[in-house]
Amino acid sequence: MALNRSTEISRLDSGYSTREVARLLATTPRRVRSFVAAGVLAPRGSARRGYRFGFQDLVLLRTARELEGRSVPARRIRRALASLRRQIAPQGSLSAVKVTAEGGRVVARCRGEAWQPESGQRLLPFEPLPAKTTAVRGTVLSHPGAARPERSARQWFDQGRDLEARDGVAAINAYREALSRDPRLAEAHLNLGRLLHEQRDLEAAERHYREATRLRPADATAAFNLGVALQDLGRPRAAIEAYQLALAADPAYADAYFNLAGLYDELGQRAVAIQNLKTYKALTEGG
Repeated sequence: MALNRSTEISRLDSGYSTREVARLLATTPRRVRSFVAAGVLAPRGSARRGYRFGFQDLVLLRTARELEGRSVPARRIRRALASLRRQIAPQGSLSAVKVTAEGGRVVARCRGEAWQPESGQRLLPFEPLPAKTTAVRGTVLSHPGAARPERSARQWFDQGRDLEARDGVAAINAYREALSRDPRLAEAHLNLGRLLHEQRDLEAAERHYREATRLRPADATAAFNLGVALQDLGRPRAAIEAYQLALAADPAYADAYFNLAGLYDELGQRAVAIQNLKTYKALTEGG
C-alpha cells in the first residue's frame, strides 16, 4: 500500500481510519465495524463521522485473526477479546498480552500472569491442560540401591523437552542440569528462558535469552524472545534492538515487525510504526 506524506501526517495526529486498519490487517471494513459493534474495539469518533483506531485496536484484530486460525468459534473470540479489552486497557498496553487457544479455551498471558479473559479466572503457573493421562510430577527415579548412569547434557535437555507438557517445574530442573554439564547448550538456555518467562521471573529469562542469542547470533527465535522479555520488563528501546537482531537473522520474521510497530507507536514514532505494519501485512497476506 502506497502512502503519501499528507496521509502519514494526518494519521500521526488522529489514528487509523477503518479502511486503513482493514488494509493493514488484510481484512474488510465491514469486519472491522463488526468488532466495534461487538465491543472488542474502542475507537474514537463515531460510525457517522468516521472511526479512528489506536494501535491497541490493531493488536486485538490481529489476535482475533490468529484465534480464527486455531478454529476458535467466532462468538468465543468476540466475548474473550471484549472482556480482555476491559480488563487491560484502563491500566496498560495490550501489546504485552499474548492470547492463545489452549485446550479449547482462550488464555491470556501478560508478564507471567495467565488467565481466561471470558471468566477472569487466573491460572496457576504451568497449570496442565485437560488431558486423558495423569501428569507425572517430577523425575522418575530408580530404586535407591541401584546405580544410576550419569546423563549427558543432551539427555537432560531431551528430558526437559519431554517434561514440558506435563510438569514445567521438572522441565526447568532438567534444563538446569543440562546447562550444568554444558553451559554452551543454546537451546537449553532458550527453553529455560521461556519457562522462567512464564513463571514471571523476567530478569532470569532475559539472562538466558541473552546467552542463547550470544551463543547463536543467527537464531531469530532467541532474539525475538529476548525482545518480548525486555518489552515485558518495560524497556522498549532495548526491546527494539532485540527485535532488530531477530530480523537481521530472519528478515521474514513477521511477528517481530508487528511488535516493533507497537513499540514505535508507544514511542510516538507513528510513521515508523506504519512501515513495520506494512511489512507485517506483506509477509502475512494469504498466510
